[in-house]
Order: sequence, then structure tokens, then C-alpha cells
Amino acid sequence: MRLHAGKKCNPAASVLPGFLSATSARSRVPRRPHTGRTCTGASMIRQGPAHGTLEFMGAAHQNELLRAGHRAPDFKLARLQDGTAGGAAHLAELLADGPVLLAFFKSTCPVCQMTLPYLERIHRGRAPGSLAVYGISQDDAETTQEFDAQFGISFPMLLDTEESGYPASNAYGIGHVPSMVLVERDGSIAWSLEGFVKREFVAVAAQAGVHPFAPDEDVPEWRAG
Repeated sequence: MRLHAGKKCNPAASVLPGFLSATSARSRVPRRPHTGRTCTGASMIRQGPAHGTLEFMGAAHQNELLRAGHRAPDFKLARLQDGTAGGAAHLAELLADGPVLLAFFKSTCPVCQMTLPYLERIHRGRAPGSLAVYGISQDDAETTQEFDAQFGISFPMLLDTEESGYPASNAYGIGHVPSMVLVERDGSIAWSLEGFVKREFVAVAAQAGVHPFAPDEDVPEWRAG
């Protein structure tokens, strides 16, 4: 399996009202096999260069995350059902009920472990018909189930595994985790993000009618993805 030879750390663009347009600090990543290790670089930046820890997804090809305005590729992924891989889900079927927020993640990623419980707040508090949250895990069913139990995740999970060739991760250009993509009902991408940026997270939560953080809650302004 090849992974990210010369991958650059690129932020995702935002077009929704109230979202930041992030700048990038580009750093070369040396060629090496994916082993779940991390490397140092900067992915999401608000006011200048900063350094964080990057967790790589296991996608087989080096691509850039799809940006707002692109068509969202359809996919067919197994659903996580009672700790096993269950029936298949297509993006087109998910969009029949309205916009979807796709969260690509890996269980060993510290920023994913921080971000997905915040996404759970959106899932639990969302206004009917606003958007639905789906996790897209690159781990197997058992590992994903353990992650859900440990971090209190109840929104639906889809499995995009090494065994299947990471079809969704490759189609969406996933290079780092967490990566989030908001897809409108018509199949267009409205917003995408690598890593975590508090202000952008608040704005996407507002699309669901949710205030995700308490006024006095200690939430970092950003974390590299």
C-alpha cells in the first residue's frame, strides 16, 4: 500500500456564511509506508504558521481534499451494525433525507478523538431535516465499535477499510484526519475541512441549529488534521 509520497498539508476552503478561509503552510512529508505513525506539520492555520500533529489516513492515492463547489462522489460502503459490517449504504440514498456531514476518521487519531464527540452533540441536537452526521471509519468493524463505545458516539458509521481499498477516502482526496465534508441534497459539496477549527465548527453546527459548546467550555481554537 502506497501512501502520501510528498504529500502537502493543505487546508480546505469554506464558502458557507461565517466560515473562515484558511491559509496553508506547506511541508513535504517523506515517502514511507503507512504504519499509523504521525508526522509534524501544519494543516489548519488561522493567523499564521503553527505546528501540530498530523494523522494520516490510509488512502492508497495522494490527492487533495475536495473543496466546496465540487460534486460529491457517490460511494457504496458497509454500515456498522452491532459491531459487524452490515448492509451497504450509498451516498445518494443518504442524501434523500437532506444534507449530510461526512466525518472521515481513524480511531488512533487524537484530534479525531476530540472532534467526534463534538459531532455527537450536533447529531443529538440537530433540527429535523437540517443535516445528518455520518462517520466514515478506516478501521474495521470491531475497532470502530470500540471507538464508539469509548467516546460515546451514536451517529451512524460507515466502513471504508484497507481491505476494500479505501474507495471513499480516495474519491474524496482524504490525506489527513479528521476530515469533514458537508454535502448538500443536490450532491454538491458546500464545505470541507481538514483538522479542527472552532469557528468553522460552530458555523457548520449552526446549519443544524446547534450551539455545540458551552460559553465557559475550554475548546481549542484549532488543531491540525
